Amino acid sequence: MTLPLGRGPGGGVTPPFHLDRATFGARSMPRNRPAVSQVRPTRPANRRRLMVGRDKPEEPVATSHGLSKSRVCSGLQCHKKLWWEVHDEDLPERDAATEFILNQGREVGELARNHAPGGVLIDFPHDAYLERVRATRAALRHGTRRIYEASFLAEGVFCSIDILEREGPRFTAVEVKSSTKVKPEHIGDVAVQVHVARRAGVNVTRAEVMHLNRACTHPDLSDLFVREDVSPRVEAFLLDLPPELAAQFAMLAGPLPEVAIGRHCFAPRDCPFLERCWAEAPEHHVTSLYGIRSDAAWALAGDGHETILDLPPSVRLSAVAARQVRAVRSDALIVERGLGAALAKLDAPLAYLDFETVGPAVPVWPGCHPYTAVPVQFSCHVQDRRGGVAHRSWLAEGPGDPRPALAAALVAACRGAKSVLMYTRYERARIRDLADAVPALADALRDLDGRLVDLAAVVRSHVYHPDFGGSFSIKDVLPALVPELSYGGLAINDGRWASAELYRLLLKGDSMTPEERATLRADLLEYCKMDTWAMVKLLERLRELAGNGGARG
Repeated sequence: MTLPLGRGPGGGVTPPFHLDRATFGARSMPRNRPAVSQVRPTRPANRRRLMVGRDKPEEPVATSHGLSKSRVCSGLQCHKKLWWEVHDEDLPERDAATEFILNQGREVGELARNHAPGGVLIDFPHDAYLERVRATRAALRHGTRRIYEASFLAEGVFCSIDILEREGPRFTAVEVKSSTKVKPEHIGDVAVQVHVARRAGVNVTRAEVMHLNRACTHPDLSDLFVREDVSPRVEAFLLDLPPELAAQFAMLAGPLPEVAIGRHCFAPRDCPFLERCWAEAPEHHVTSLYGIRSDAAWALAGDGHETILDLPPSVRLSAVAARQVRAVRSDALIVERGLGAALAKLDAPLAYLDFETVGPAVPVWPGCHPYTAVPVQFSCHVQDRRGGVAHRSWLAEGPGDPRPALAAALVAACRGAKSVLMYTRYERARIRDLADAVPALADALRDLDGRLVDLAAVVRSHVYHPDFGGSFSIKDVLPALVPELSYGGLAINDGRWASAELYRLLLKGDSMTPEERATLRADLLEYCKMDTWAMVKLLERLRELAGNGGARG
């Protein structure tokens, strides 16, 4: 099981696990708890049982342990999210992109053990809670210096610590993260582990986050990880954790809590239940105002200005945001007169270019760092002066470095095009990276860079439709301006999904059958092709709008 922390009212429906207070009741931790370095040592390792607190016998192990660390952390984001995770059988399925992120996290966790070697792995299935706890106790009794996936159950909360290190009577809890820095949400994550381990009788006096080193460069992965001491921040968090745990258990014993929408819906990550909670939110919510900061948006909402229609005159708007407000208030498409002049700068023949990339957490190609975005696929539609369109594409094969072959194919595909259209500046950044990675083609790639035109910038500066929703992503612009074109029928219809599947195809392809690989390649080629065809049709529509005089709405 897994549950998170949050702040919301409780109610009275029996949860699907036993909330016996002897086993699950949360006790308040004194506010004057000793600092990390002053925590009382655990009882000797050869004692028959590990002790909880000063003199409490080992806590009974229950089949239903209540909350896991991940669910506690969900509750920290929102109690309503936690309630649904525990009680709702109709939970949203993880998409391929989310599964990919989780798999990368697991791979990073396994690699981290090589940088903290010599430990004992608590090697049981993830949901074998009792076996994991018992094996951890046995390892501690034997004086094991380093334990991987050390598991503890105390006061109804279960957790596993990625790396638990012993130094005499004291222990360090090390949480491995696949990020390249310590994030605010990591502190609560580690605090739950420290809290549970201490309540299970383990004298944790130091807490660390072990994360990826942004400066690590393939092929030398000896410095892949950095360890940061987060003990002071964890100790501060621990002061409020026991009452929060008690609040979570009380909330789960009742009906679905009432929690208003807010910035917590998106922090530290988008909630999987957004569609449920935001279904009743007013259209054109103030958070959709282009360029607005989250804190400013929620401050306005808190003052009663929930929608773009309610903005007070004192709000200063950028040109783009002002155009958005005009469009929403008039419920009409806005087209500025300058659109025609901007499009007139395009010089045929035209090329329409889109990349798909992979950014492995652990670099696999020379010169790459963690999460370096490497182009492994492109689509290019080429349009001659008479309007005829031809399509060219390229997709890597296997785990080898794709950049030299992709760069050569890219230069050839765009040869002869005077203006090369991209959507956002992402393609420009990747072409500049390619010029550094493939010196033999650097001049040709820099020449290509000089011919790039950002079609998204043209739209952003001249056009707004109320259905954009404050976004200029092609996935939001296309339905409003070219509604007859849709990604809906594609097997892959999202860039994050495509990136996850590209990683699987290129770096995990040995686990697939030839038929599976062929099908996936075809799906990826079709998706990338749609991205550039969408640009062809979008430009057609923009030219129509410019030809109709502009300045609408």
